[in-house]
Amino acid sequence: MPSSSTPLRIATINVNGIRAAFRKGMASWLDTRDVDILAIQEVRASTEDLEQLLGDEWDILHDAASAKGRAGVALASRRKASIHRVTLGEEDFDSAGRWLEADYEIGDKVVTVVSTYVHSGEAGTPKQAEKFRFLDAMERRLPELVQHNPLAVVLGDLNVGHRTLDIRNWRGNVKRAGFLPEERAYFDRIVGAEDHPEYNRGAGLGWVDVGRRAAGEVDGPYTWWSWRGKAFDNDTGWRLDYHLASPSLAATVVDYRVDRAAAYDERWSDHTPVVADYAV
Repeated sequence: MPSSSTPLRIATINVNGIRAAFRKGMASWLDTRDVDILAIQEVRASTEDLEQLLGDEWDILHDAASAKGRAGVALASRRKASIHRVTLGEEDFDSAGRWLEADYEIGDKVVTVVSTYVHSGEAGTPKQAEKFRFLDAMERRLPELVQHNPLAVVLGDLNVGHRTLDIRNWRGNVKRAGFLPEERAYFDRIVGAEDHPEYNRGAGLGWVDVGRRAAGEVDGPYTWWSWRGKAFDNDTGWRLDYHLASPSLAATVVDYRVDRAAAYDERWSDHTPVVADYAV
């Protein structure tokens, strides 16, 4: 972990299967990025696989999905977490492999980090109903997180593009999961609607979309591109991977990067890492 004078570097990445990601080059990225806490989604592997791939220098928390080989979230860090939580929503709701919280002591402070993987959904099907149920539970949990600790960040593949800036071809996707008005409304309530005077700086539940604050009013930068066609080469992407920070933690951000691969054949996931430095 960093010293008191060095920012805390936190990254998130949907690996689309961590064993495949390592075969394609994830280790090279990780070796050069000096990450302190890494949130991983779509692990699709065992805890033993994670430990073998990441190595002894990482402390690993892993919550696997109920169905083997599906979903799965993890947190890897340079020191042990003091507590962690892996449930979200009511007892009869299966959130396994999709929500993992941990507290990390950073000097005389504690930072709460969440790795989450929201359902992809499918409009008009039971899959979409499950997605809405998860988003409902997430919305209820966010105020509780801030009560638990004012320094908190929710990381991961949230599978929703909040604004038209977040999807290149937004007009063709308004009826598709990931850009449905009902999904985007959750983000209106979390960080504020884009036409609200306090959007992303106190509106809604008060959380901050760190990526949008850093990038400003520009298209993207996108974090997911289909493997098919020329989507990556043409930058026809979606911004689905977020750092949602509590107001107190968002105020400490000193850098934010989307680590887009230099070329299609250098990608090791259909998502790309999103990295932020927090001067806590």
